[in-house]
Amino acid sequence: MTFTLPTLPFEKTALEPYISANTIDFHYGKHHQAYVTNLNNLIAGTDMQGKSLEEIILASSKDPAKMGVFNNAAQVWNHTFYWHCLKQNGGGEPSAKLLELIKASFGDFEKFKAEFKQACITQFGSGWAWLILEEGHLKILKTSNADLPLAHGKKALLTCDVWEHAYYLDYQNKRPDYVDTFLNHLVNWEFVESQL
Repeated sequence: MTFTLPTLPFEKTALEPYISANTIDFHYGKHHQAYVTNLNNLIAGTDMQGKSLEEIILASSKDPAKMGVFNNAAQVWNHTFYWHCLKQNGGGEPSAKLLELIKASFGDFEKFKAEFKQACITQFGSGWAWLILEEGHLKILKTSNADLPLAHGKKALLTCDVWEHAYYLDYQNKRPDYVDTFLNHLVNWEFVESQL
């Protein structure tokens, strides 16, 4: 099985003015595509060929000799998940079911947003901030580089990509502004709830 670049769940101009088509062209068309191409090249003719993306991630995550495979497989998964976390006219508050779970886990929605933003802006260098479900409670997690909750047996609900290529063309070094925009205008709460 050869992996292909998944279709974006929106038109590349759909997130403007918050994320430009130019950023999507580079982030999706170049970076995400490169991870797909690299992964296919790395697994060709190996015992990983024919496995699912999740199987490859789990099989390579703890093996230093397969770090290249893990990094590219995880980045294919992370980016595909990230695109689904975004939508035109997104943001705002989630539906009652998810909002109640957020309130039970964080106190209120504003506290959740503040904690999620803090995770995003304090992730040193490249990485991801995640909302995860663990034993019926929501938690915030941050990971470096390509690392992801799946590799640690955790269930991802939402992610924000804080690699510079996710925001630099539109926000330069203002990561906090990008994160505020992500939370207020872009989060696809229906997708997040579908992951519960």
